[in-house]
Amino acid sequence: MAAFHYNALDAAGKPSTGMIEADSARLARAQLRESGLFVVELDALSDTFTKQSARNFNLPFRKRIPLSEVSLMLRQLATLLEAGLPLEQALAVLIEQGDNPAMRQVIAALRSEVLAGSTLARAMEKHKETFPEIHRALINAGEASGELATVMDKLATYSEGQQALQQKIGLAMVYPAIVITVAVLVVGGLLIFVVPPVVEVFQQTKQDLPLLTRALILLSDFFAAAWLYLIALFIIGGIVAQRALQNDAIRHQFHLKLLHLPIVGKLIRGSNTARMASTLSILVGSGVGLLTALNAACGVVNNLPMRRALEDAAAKVREGVTLSRALAASGLFPPVLVHLIASGEQSGRLDTMLDRVAKQQTQEVSGFTSALTSILEPVLILFMGAVVLLIVLAILLPIIQMNQMVK
Repeated sequence: MAAFHYNALDAAGKPSTGMIEADSARLARAQLRESGLFVVELDALSDTFTKQSARNFNLPFRKRIPLSEVSLMLRQLATLLEAGLPLEQALAVLIEQGDNPAMRQVIAALRSEVLAGSTLARAMEKHKETFPEIHRALINAGEASGELATVMDKLATYSEGQQALQQKIGLAMVYPAIVITVAVLVVGGLLIFVVPPVVEVFQQTKQDLPLLTRALILLSDFFAAAWLYLIALFIIGGIVAQRALQNDAIRHQFHLKLLHLPIVGKLIRGSNTARMASTLSILVGSGVGLLTALNAACGVVNNLPMRRALEDAAAKVREGVTLSRALAASGLFPPVLVHLIASGEQSGRLDTMLDRVAKQQTQEVSGFTSALTSILEPVLILFMGAVVLLIVLAILLPIIQMNQMVK
């Protein structure tokens, strides 16, 4: 049985799109006609992802499926396989119980390929945006060894760990971003809309204003006259920066500078090392060759200098150099990674040592992120309070002077 994506019209002429399973396209059309739908277009779901004409379809799976959905699908599939269900039946269960239409259509396409005689790893090749190289390499190793359920469980655990690390880092950045945004809006609103009418009263009195008040007036006049230009400059600057970072040379230099920053660099280095070590550990432990594992690990390293260093290390390993020496040559990876890999190569327990590095780096990143968030929260609140206090003082000082003159 194959899966098909259809565009159809109902009796009232209302468009309808969806997915249907049938033994052939003719039977699929017959089922749709029985449902009261007039078929406009019908395509095998396994071909939909590779056809150029798919660009014209308004399909939900055209959008990138979030990692959380992929992790949930892998965990459910691992559970069903461990329960003894055949692969095609397990995929059918996931289609029936899936809530995300995009994920359901991807699973249906995988099932269609599997029913046609393809392996699951080969079927995932057509959905590289959803299933990265580590997924395909691991599943291929599991299918080759006959331990797909065990390997799928490892892959699900890996995906859940990556998702948890991303969420922790993302949530740590959300609070500072919210506080900074609110601070900018509050201070900008005070300077543009509150300060000018208050200051106008002071100027009418012809009194000598304190230095802090005069500075506030200049700042307020500047923002009142230029706030639209500042917003436009900010937007244009963002667009220019985005375009510039599309250039590999510029992005490489930018990422390299980020690595040398005191706080941000440690966070980037640790998170990328954790992902790389975890990927290598699970691949090597599942019987995947080291060179194949290194190629897959390059895909999970976001920092460009670290990724290129890992690619250079893979080239050196191909020439016979040990992995620890190849990684140490770049100087971009933490020393603990190099030492534990060297120990693993000598003892023959490389996957165990890589797993230990991954856990150590993950714990370090999590602890560093928590500490950073704990420090940033009061610092940002104090900074925002200090700025507002300065504005209030700049307004109150002339009032205090006027009261003293009256007395």
